[in-house]
Amino acid sequence: MSRAAISRPAPSRPAIKQHNIGVPNVGGISRRNLLGLGAAASAAALLAGCGPASASVSTVGGGTLKWGWELPTSWDPITSSAGWDVHVLSLVYAALTKLDESGNAVPALASSWKYNADGTQVTFTLRSGLAFADGSTLDATAVKSSLERGRDFPGSLVASQLVNVASVNAPDPATVVIQLKQPDYQVPNLLAGKTGFIVNPAAVAKDAAGIATKPAGAGPLTLTSYTQNASASLVSNPHYWDAANIKIKNFELYPLPDASTVVAGLQSGQYNVAQIPGSQVQAATAAGLVVQVIPSLVVATLDVNIDKAPFDDPNIVQALHFAIDRNALLQTAQFGHGDVAYQPFPKGYAGYNAALDGVYAFNPAKAKALIAASKYASGEYAGKPVPLVISTSVAEGVPEQLQAQLAAVGFKPTIEVLPAAQQTQLVYVQHSKALAVDQFAGRDSAVQAFQVLFGQQGLMNPGRQEPAALSAALEKVSRTPLDDPSYPSVLQAATAIAVQTMPNTFLYTVPRILARSKSVSVLPQFTVVQRFEGVSVS
Repeated sequence: MSRAAISRPAPSRPAIKQHNIGVPNVGGISRRNLLGLGAAASAAALLAGCGPASASVSTVGGGTLKWGWELPTSWDPITSSAGWDVHVLSLVYAALTKLDESGNAVPALASSWKYNADGTQVTFTLRSGLAFADGSTLDATAVKSSLERGRDFPGSLVASQLVNVASVNAPDPATVVIQLKQPDYQVPNLLAGKTGFIVNPAAVAKDAAGIATKPAGAGPLTLTSYTQNASASLVSNPHYWDAANIKIKNFELYPLPDASTVVAGLQSGQYNVAQIPGSQVQAATAAGLVVQVIPSLVVATLDVNIDKAPFDDPNIVQALHFAIDRNALLQTAQFGHGDVAYQPFPKGYAGYNAALDGVYAFNPAKAKALIAASKYASGEYAGKPVPLVISTSVAEGVPEQLQAQLAAVGFKPTIEVLPAAQQTQLVYVQHSKALAVDQFAGRDSAVQAFQVLFGQQGLMNPGRQEPAALSAALEKVSRTPLDDPSYPSVLQAATAIAVQTMPNTFLYTVPRILARSKSVSVLPQFTVVQRFEGVSVS
């Protein structure tokens, strides 16, 4: 398909359907997750033997869904500082689009959209009768005000994602026209998450600061009470555009339970849905709970600063790639739940490049040879330790395992345990550490994900270098319509360049593992954001 206008009609029935900082550690390496979000993989099956329950089972929860997950850093999408927040903010906000199970943009507040011939303007047509949770009208003027606030507000944490937006216009109540500074066909995906959540301008005018604790959106639920760091209560929103698919009338949200108590909490009815680490899957199934393993965009990584010795030598970077036994780490960190990873995207996502499978397969002999060929094989660096920075919430056993694997090929790593906030400051702000263990959770837009991981200003690119070939490849991705038949191959080509030229070492994928009472119906398996359309509690 050419770059000509693209029209996206609404489906006959709405489809059912994670940068920021702050991902809870659930069988992965770090609490700090840079998300905000890319696109997704195909839905996973329920674990064998853990299918949906019959109507005669326990009614724990009494018709209320109780989610052990995490509370947001802010209920205001433009001041939310954690990519992980998008799961909760999606309960109270809606956007022009949303992402389906495979991470494709589909209609939400907008029933359709259309690009101009050169990809520099996209026009969204709103559904009729839209309203915010308080019943006030949600029209094109409200959308314009919300998007401009995200772009222009001095404290906005989504502003960097809207720098290509030259203007937002509302020629009539049902039409939103976004003028871009340069062609970008990623906009429908970009606006599906926090960047595009529409905030009621009347609430902003009344008390903008208050939105951090009192969300003003048009999502499936409405917040009724909130105790910071403790709990939140919500009820269904009758004004939601897809209210017919929201079966849950009452919703309670709690901080992520401790791994050692989460199963007991589910058994007691303290929660009836909760995220669990891989180490607790067997205990959950033995307790009669239903476990769903849902592919996510989260991938464990080693972030490398190529401005720091010894990683300023490409041979050392390559040696690092080959020194890691990813499967062993996967078993230790997640009890095997997930996949070995050599790239930032999961299987089933458009950007996943199958040709990269095994590209850096565990090969200690090759790692040793690369170290021997480097300028650090002897001289000033020889024998000196390379700090391996690990946050305090790392999965038990992973630091020691990484240390042993690297030492076995000639590195001399030490383990430096840091609080998550301090790690973020030292590694991604001050760029003072050579090597760090973390997780990356993609973005709603694939190009946005590339920019965070590999861009010159990318938060997870401490060395701040980007090859010209990769920049050109991403430019081509941005200029390719999402429904162009060539889009997957264009995106996969960019993935190959990034993996083969950038220092990031990907380790394994981190699926979302949710355990639930049999009173809760099957959860939709959306890779990017956990959604609850169609879910009921008996």
